[in-house]
Amino acid sequence: MGLFDFLSNEGEKKPVQPAAKPAAAGGATDFFGNPAQPTQPAAAQGQSYTVVSGDSLSKIAKNHYGDASKWHQIYDANKATIGSNPDHIEVGQVLTLPTL
Repeated sequence: MGLFDFLSNEGEKKPVQPAAKPAAAGGATDFFGNPAQPTQPAAAQGQSYTVVSGDSLSKIAKNHYGDASKWHQIYDANKATIGSNPDHIEVGQVLTLPTL
C-alpha cells in the first residue's frame, strides 16, 4: 500500500501508532524517551579555577596535582573554553580541574 492508496481510501485504514514506552522511575527522559542519566555531583566533576596572570596549564597542574605533566587532563576537560592552542589561556578564564 502506497501513500496514494492510503489517500484515495479516504482514511479507511489508519496508520499504525507506535507503542507507548513505560515511564521511567521519576518520569525524567531524554529527547529520545530513554531514561535520563543522573548528573554527577560537583565533587565528581572537579573544582573550578580562575586563571591569573603568569599561569600556564603546567603550572596549574603542578600546583593542583603536584605533577606538571598532568596539564593534558586539564586541557582535555577545558577544550571548549581554551580552544585549539593549549598555550593560550587568558586571565579570568574559569577552568574545570578534573578529579584524577
